[in-house]
Amino acid sequence: MRNIKLVLAYDGTDFDGWQRQPMGRTVQEVVEKALAKMHKHPVHIHAAGRTDAGVHATGQCINFITDIDSIPVEKIAVACNSFLPRDVRAVSADCVDENFHARYSATAREYRFYVFPSSVPYPHMRRFSLWIPWVPSLDLLNAYAMRIIGENDFTSFAAPSDQSPSRIRHIFSSFWYTEGSLLVYKIIGSSFLWKMVRCLVGTMLELAKKQAHPDMMKEILLARDRSLAADTAPPQGLFLHRVYYGKEYKI
Repeated sequence: MRNIKLVLAYDGTDFDGWQRQPMGRTVQEVVEKALAKMHKHPVHIHAAGRTDAGVHATGQCINFITDIDSIPVEKIAVACNSFLPRDVRAVSADCVDENFHARYSATAREYRFYVFPSSVPYPHMRRFSLWIPWVPSLDLLNAYAMRIIGENDFTSFAAPSDQSPSRIRHIFSSFWYTEGSLLVYKIIGSSFLWKMVRCLVGTMLELAKKQAHPDMMKEILLARDRSLAADTAPPQGLFLHRVYYGKEYKI
């Protein structure tokens, strides 16, 4: 028996999110089906995070127990890909300690949100970025992003139906940068509330459009009032980029 850590990338466009559901196609379902075919029996997986419908990943992490001893660990990702659909790929695999858990062993998670500011919404960009017909100030966006770093109550940026017992989260890094024609928001934190990153993006873009003072972002955060934040940004621009374990990310 080996505990396998597997890194996944997927295009979330045609999925109803990560978590298995009675109805709808989910990433967890297709990955568990692929592993069941590979193992010839059911295999349950644990994931680092549950991405919403339409959200993508380049670094989702899962773990599962395998009883196959004929495949070396460096070949497991290749073997998995032979059973997975085209919109999900296994990127890498490692054999980890029996106590490793993809969710509970994680020390930080990194998300990136891609914004495409352009007068024309190019069709090939629509699945993987949010199009806006104006160019925000990068300096203003970064001034807003800095206001949320640290340990705070993020009630103002959580979905009202979020069931988390605590809405306090620790944000280690939060900033915007350019990547070609795209604006990218990179955020690293201990964990995130439901729709929190998308609400942060929607609020920062709305504030930048109004050229609001950077302290407005802090005021919204401290108010713990969801009605003060802007609409949640749509899912297609969001990627779970990486999950950190142990000393991979130092606070």
